[in-house]
Amino acid sequence: MNNFPVNKNETIEVDIIDLTHEGMGVAKIDGYPLFIENALPGEKIEIKVLKVGKSFGYGKVVTILKSSEDRVPVKDANFTKVGISPLQHLAYGAQLTFKTDQVKNVMQRVAKLPDVPVLDTLGMNNPWGYRNKAQIPVRKIDDKLQTGFFRKNSHDLIPLEHFYIQDPKIDEAVLKIRDIMRRYSIKPYNESDNTGNLRHIVVRRGYHTGEMMVVLITRTPKLFPTSKIIPDILEALPEVVSIVQNVNPKKTNVIFGDETILLHGEDKMIDTIFDLKFEISSRSFYQVNPQQTEVMYNKVKEYAALTGDEIVVDAYCGIGTIGLTLAKDAKHIYGVEVIEEAVKNAESNAKLNNITNATFTAGLAEEALPRMIENDIKPDVVIVDPPRKGLEVSLVETLIETKPARIVYVSCNPATLARDLALLVEGGFDVKEVQPVDNFPQTTHIESVTLLTRTV
Repeated sequence: MNNFPVNKNETIEVDIIDLTHEGMGVAKIDGYPLFIENALPGEKIEIKVLKVGKSFGYGKVVTILKSSEDRVPVKDANFTKVGISPLQHLAYGAQLTFKTDQVKNVMQRVAKLPDVPVLDTLGMNNPWGYRNKAQIPVRKIDDKLQTGFFRKNSHDLIPLEHFYIQDPKIDEAVLKIRDIMRRYSIKPYNESDNTGNLRHIVVRRGYHTGEMMVVLITRTPKLFPTSKIIPDILEALPEVVSIVQNVNPKKTNVIFGDETILLHGEDKMIDTIFDLKFEISSRSFYQVNPQQTEVMYNKVKEYAALTGDEIVVDAYCGIGTIGLTLAKDAKHIYGVEVIEEAVKNAESNAKLNNITNATFTAGLAEEALPRMIENDIKPDVVIVDPPRKGLEVSLVETLIETKPARIVYVSCNPATLARDLALLVEGGFDVKEVQPVDNFPQTTHIESVTLLTRTV
């Protein structure tokens, strides 16, 4: 028999003492942690215990007995259920403090670098309506094609019409496309038996250009009547320059499939960063918060400290956004990216902006860097912007061997950033400072830009 200080389904009063990195309130009963959604430090709450495990449990708010001064009204209670905006109940200034503290914590606990300066998180004037891309699932609910979002840890769709963190024009576009699909009785996807057809509606919108791309993710190539659907979308949304159908026949959580069918225009739209134009395809990675992207890239420029004489390697270059924004201040930019389609996009973007001092290569950075050294290309500055899993150990080792004067590390995961920084410090680099940037207000996600210099 387990001897826990609380029991499942018990109702108790607790004091919230902290927030987890996932934004859940923390209470302790005789040292036993309970994690509670929609709870903030300083609050006294009546909770129902939902789950009791060996090391910790979970609770649900029943009544807030004493509210935090940082609590604000929520936009939509469903956002907590689906996980879209897990910090929406926390005042924005407190969100920024929370994110700064998360980075400081991993610098101390994971990187073992407590003295590294972590600057205050750079936030937004308006922390809503910032996302330039939506991927909205489609399902049948109450005998109707519905758009919304999945309840956390499930694939039960909760119908939603406004997401608030997205560009409002995107929310409007999703509803107009949904209504067109209803008009022509398009069958929504049924995940349980892999039937139906329309799985997701994906919409991108250029923040500066207003151009819009629509991607219809379907189970089969058939989308009848396409001859009526496409003109109706264009009439309802005149800013649409590209309509693409992506076919994913598999019973999978992965959104995109391998087959792409062009329905209108080209498989691209254009947006700008600073004064540069970028072509974005349906499958391209492109930062989802355009305003904060410029804030973040300005910090990259500052840390790179280019004088015009430097060789710069952009080790996860994607479609070339970081490298090309640095090109006018560098001697030459070498971009490396494992996805060949992204490399082609990067080359097109260089031509689009008349940039001639940028070379892009498909491959792994840890393999490309040694080849550059063999060909007498010695990088002065290396920019890394890896996925959430952080840098491959082999790339860390390559950076240590290559010995660039500066590394600028753009991270979307403080934990893997801290892990990698510890290894780079061991290999002879010094971490000068870390600048968190809030690219994802109302969520727990944190971007950051870190400057490292050689010590030996």
